[in-house]
Amino acid sequence: MARDDGDFDRRPDPDALLALSDKESKGKLRVFLGAAPGVGKTYAMLARAQAAKAEGVDVVIGVAETHGRVETQALVNGLETLPRRKCEYRGRIIEEFDIDAALARKPQLILVDELAHTNAPDSRHPKRWQDVEELLEAGIDVWTTLNVQHLESLADVVSRVTGVAVRETVPDRVLQNATDVILVDITPDELLQRLKEGKVYVPETAKRAIQNFFTPRNLTALRELALRRTAERVDDQMVDFLRQGAIEGPWATAERLLVCVGRDATSEAVVRAGARLATALNATWIALYVERAGQEEQSAEVVRNVDRALRLAERLGAEVARISGDDLVDEVLRFARRENITQIVLGRSQARPFSRLFRRSLTDEILRQSTDIAVHVVVQEDGALETRRRPKLPTLSQAWLGVGGAVLAVTITVFIGYALDRWLGLANPSVIFLLPVVLCAARFGMWSAIVAAVLSFLACDFFFFDPRYQLTISEPQEFLSLLVALVVAVITGMLASKMRDYAQNMRQRSQAVQSLFEFSRKLSTITTLEDILWVSALQIQKAGEASCVVMLMPEDIGLRVAAAWPPVDEMDAGELAAARWALEKNEPAGWRTDTLPNVRFQFRPLATARGVVAVCGIEPKTPDEPLSAASESTISSLIEQTAIAIDRSMLVGESVKAAALEENEKLRTILLSALSHDLRTPLTSITGAVTSLRELGEKLSPEDRKDLLLSIEEETGRLSRFIANMLDMSRIESGAISPGSDLVNVAEVIRNVLERSKKTFPGKDTSISIAPDLPSIRGDANLLGQVLFNLIDNAHKYGGPTGAIIHARREGGDVVITITDEGPGVKSADLERIFEKFYRSGRIDGRKAGTGLGLSICRGLVKAMGGTIVAQSPAVRRRGTRIVMRFPAPSESKQGVAA
Repeated sequence: MARDDGDFDRRPDPDALLALSDKESKGKLRVFLGAAPGVGKTYAMLARAQAAKAEGVDVVIGVAETHGRVETQALVNGLETLPRRKCEYRGRIIEEFDIDAALARKPQLILVDELAHTNAPDSRHPKRWQDVEELLEAGIDVWTTLNVQHLESLADVVSRVTGVAVRETVPDRVLQNATDVILVDITPDELLQRLKEGKVYVPETAKRAIQNFFTPRNLTALRELALRRTAERVDDQMVDFLRQGAIEGPWATAERLLVCVGRDATSEAVVRAGARLATALNATWIALYVERAGQEEQSAEVVRNVDRALRLAERLGAEVARISGDDLVDEVLRFARRENITQIVLGRSQARPFSRLFRRSLTDEILRQSTDIAVHVVVQEDGALETRRRPKLPTLSQAWLGVGGAVLAVTITVFIGYALDRWLGLANPSVIFLLPVVLCAARFGMWSAIVAAVLSFLACDFFFFDPRYQLTISEPQEFLSLLVALVVAVITGMLASKMRDYAQNMRQRSQAVQSLFEFSRKLSTITTLEDILWVSALQIQKAGEASCVVMLMPEDIGLRVAAAWPPVDEMDAGELAAARWALEKNEPAGWRTDTLPNVRFQFRPLATARGVVAVCGIEPKTPDEPLSAASESTISSLIEQTAIAIDRSMLVGESVKAAALEENEKLRTILLSALSHDLRTPLTSITGAVTSLRELGEKLSPEDRKDLLLSIEEETGRLSRFIANMLDMSRIESGAISPGSDLVNVAEVIRNVLERSKKTFPGKDTSISIAPDLPSIRGDANLLGQVLFNLIDNAHKYGGPTGAIIHARREGGDVVITITDEGPGVKSADLERIFEKFYRSGRIDGRKAGTGLGLSICRGLVKAMGGTIVAQSPAVRRRGTRIVMRFPAPSESKQGVAA
């Protein structure tokens, strides 16, 4: 079947389908939008809520502000209303929307009036629209009301039109993400009539409102804004429907805007203008701040302005970027081309009068060089440009130090010039006065260099040009020479000062990089989680000049303080709530965020591929000022490295656990194998012998009955030794064995063990050789006997028919006991492993008899008595295996005292 390529072009837009799927998983938001207070938004919302309840919808009122209007209050009756949360604010009790009660109730639909409302300081979120977003994330449908002047991007427009500053704003994305926007509209005349009738405010308030805000001109302008914004919202909704249904356009090609943020207060107006343009074009946009290299140390006012503008851009839905460079125009255009920007938005900037001689303004340069990108220039009112960028002036102490350094340098240069003029006869003494200018620029900065240049001009004229000792010049060419020297000195000083600033900047960056490198190297050598957290807390505190607390979430008791520098005794409920929010939502919370901003810490999640593993809280040194760009960058890098180190530590822990589980599984398999063999074999023999005795009885000869009884006795002893070994091994591992410290006669213990082995292993030959001067040792005679018996048993199993040889002697201050067999021996690589639990391979002949516990028990008992035990095989001896034990022998005086 033929297939038309045009079918692929009519496929549904995947981004639109993904956005639709994301909306389906959340609650639906319906906004009742009005041009001004009093148009009937709350009334319309309550009326529709009553109709929804009649249809069986679970409707709850979270907040409904009736303002005493009888008609509106009547619509509240019959609807369930959640109790409000009471809190104290400025000495009085106020009522706020209780979001926790709403989440616990979880209705199908909740009404939350006045979306732009500002919550009390102790609330989880500073704004009500953030409460609404949390309700939507929980899957609850929300209906709310909003006036058009509260949209963030329109705040400055409304202020210019009405003359009233808008303090409570809502990001435009909230309206853009709404499922439905219902415009509640009446004419300005109708609204004014309602004001006069007292249906909006009380008479006295209504009278003042008509004279100020509620004028026909203002109401008409606000109505136009509301109509336009609603029309744009409907158009966006229609485009979404078309994309989801694969209906052909035509649609406009995607636009991408870049808004340039400056250092002065006018940047907020530029950001709002860029947001309005992005909304009108339905385009994504980026807010960019370019920091000139060497100017990281900025005034508090500049840091505040930049921070406010970038935070505003984030609220309005922009991506935020910070870059650094020497040429601002080049950096902006390079960033724009890299990010596929189609339009640039920036404010009108004017070069200072002196600067116009050498360069054009930033706006002019971008207009001239951006040949392939459209540029929008936001023109501000005259009053908005009063915070124009000014050069950074030195402090009073820096100024005096710079002037003093310039005077001293020029004075020294005058004396040097006198000496050189007397000896060499200087033709052009002005050349040597470049030296103090360069020195002052390199040491004190540009202003000191300019002072040194002026002083050098005057000193050269006064001391070296005729007539001397007068500020006059006799020849025109001398004046020209001095003037050129002054200009050269000033330019040289400025360049030298710039190089000084650049060198300082590079030094700071080098220190930051070195600090990060040292931190990475420390983390690479640390494996324990606690050490990682303490090192990280200390490093972040140094980098940001702020207190740092790192918090973890154990599996059972929630959040706890794991590491803090300086130490933190305990955290209040608000701080714990902010930390929990950062942990669960994977977003910052606390100081200077949209969640619990009054908390003293700013909590940031430490996220890895496995999710958020910890939370880092930062308490700034000055809560009223944002962190500098350098500190912010360093802290972010440290947090990322800490998260990686924590993840690595967890992986190491998991690998250790996995290895332990693997080893336990291996031991379990070996133990089961040993049990199946060493229990089943003697039990089978015992069962067979008992069955034969019971069934045959008197038919057996006395010799046969004696052999069967002997077999039962031997197998029972074998089974008893196996159980004893298992019990001894468990006692050794649990540390329950506590050997005595009595004097033990080694020779007597060996003889007793020999008698016992003859009874247990009849037919097996065991010989002994004991030195006559063998001293006693400190220990436990019973434990030593058990060790020797296990070793003899092991020698009989693997030593062949020749049996075992026991030799005891004294070497220096030790008593050495060896048990030797003449078997095939142990592989050299396994001489140490044969003392491990359940290890049975390693014999040269490949046999694996026994459980593999005997030698492990021997090593545990010998160590408990303070001795050592090793194995020697064909690598040392040509045949057989020798077990060598060493025990320290007490001095003669101590033996005598003990006796």
